[in-house]
Amino acid sequence: MKRILIRSGKSPFRVATHEEFIHQDLIGTNNGNLLFSDAAHKLLLTDRTEVTSNGIRTNSSAERAREINEQYDVFVVPLANAFRPAFQASLDRLSTLIEQLTIPVVVLGVGAQVGADYDTEPLRPMEASVRRFARAVLERSPAIGVRGELTASYLRGLGFGDVDIIGCPSMFLHGGTFPTPRDPGTIDAGSRIAINLSPDAIPVGDVGGLARHAVERFPQLTYFAQNTLDAEILFWGDTTAAAGRHDAFPLQLTHPLFRENKVRVPMDPTVWMRELASYDFAYGTRIHGNIAALLAGTPAVVLTHDSRTLELCRYFDLPHRQLPGLPGDIHPQDLYDQADFTGLLKGHAERFDRFTAFLDKNDLENTFIHGDGGAAFDARIADIELPPSVALWDGSDDGALRYRFSRLREQLAHSNAAAERRINGLTKKNNDLQKRLTTAERQYSSVQQEIAAMRKQLTATEKRMSGVEKRLLVRLGPAIRRRVRRK
Repeated sequence: MKRILIRSGKSPFRVATHEEFIHQDLIGTNNGNLLFSDAAHKLLLTDRTEVTSNGIRTNSSAERAREINEQYDVFVVPLANAFRPAFQASLDRLSTLIEQLTIPVVVLGVGAQVGADYDTEPLRPMEASVRRFARAVLERSPAIGVRGELTASYLRGLGFGDVDIIGCPSMFLHGGTFPTPRDPGTIDAGSRIAINLSPDAIPVGDVGGLARHAVERFPQLTYFAQNTLDAEILFWGDTTAAAGRHDAFPLQLTHPLFRENKVRVPMDPTVWMRELASYDFAYGTRIHGNIAALLAGTPAVVLTHDSRTLELCRYFDLPHRQLPGLPGDIHPQDLYDQADFTGLLKGHAERFDRFTAFLDKNDLENTFIHGDGGAAFDARIADIELPPSVALWDGSDDGALRYRFSRLREQLAHSNAAAERRINGLTKKNNDLQKRLTTAERQYSSVQQEIAAMRKQLTATEKRMSGVEKRLLVRLGPAIRRRVRRK
């Protein structure tokens, strides 16, 4: 039995409450993480393997590394856009852990995140961290699996040749076959539409306009949000209505999508796909939001806004449009009419063969070739009662309890932020004092060394002077005695 440890927020078979998801951040701030980690779990689970979740947060202690070396045969690390400045500290912690491991380490689908122009110059400040990570992985496996051509080119430019383009495990949830998207018919006011949006896309395109026009056109619209913050707003609420705050992007209860209770945050991929299967069409800037729809048989179009979405769309031939310049009032019918799913479907088997060849290279079996095709996994999931997506807390007629909780939560968050800023300030001050102390100690040591050298020189000088005095006495002694006798 091969014991596989996998980096994931939770096991697909763990039933967690909404409170646990939010409090423990089991989705790693974005539920797309669970979509590809669950797919990897399914792929690797056979009757000859045991797959265990390591959690999304990295414990890089020597004790944890020792436990992993003793208890597991391989560490599998599904990743997404890990090569980005905001993830550098996490990447360093992961490298620290990997450097202590003696078992193979297999990376599935790591990616770089830059603009859609593929300019990697913004990643220059973290090159040392990326090199360290890639070096640590390649010392423990024959190749590193990346999302697409940009990431492959980036790593090769850093001097790493053992790089395989394998895409994202989420696309292989059904193995070498991929569901043919249903025909949505005419997309009109009666259509069920799913939209997904990214805050990161705000500087790139009119995502606020996309949200506004979608709300106005489709009474049966649902906004499938993906971040922990979205779930917190749905679960706890906020005070934006009382404060009179409004924003074009749906991240406040004053936004029409929230006011009309059209926002959902799925916590488990199975529930996510199950819900999306009832929709006619999906579109938006979230790569995994659209992949989830396609896996459910619902046609979807990705609105790409950066390299992480664009390189996956190009690799898998996913229908997509570039967000920059796209009008906010674009109609979903236009997106569907221009979408071509031929390359996605015809090229899927070949891409799956490439993915499984990478697994073979790393001595990993997969359920579609070496197992039951995921039947046992699917049956086990079907027997689990997973929680529904997080929906808006109905705070009507509760004596303003919703507002009170929301206000307390925000005050606590404000207090925590203030405390964090003070801690950061004190830490910086302490570091500055430490640097000054270190400098003073070096200066003191240097002065001490100078004093010691001066003392040594003085002693030598005194010795030389003593010798000169003796010679003078020898030479002048007779003359001095004569003068004394004369007197």
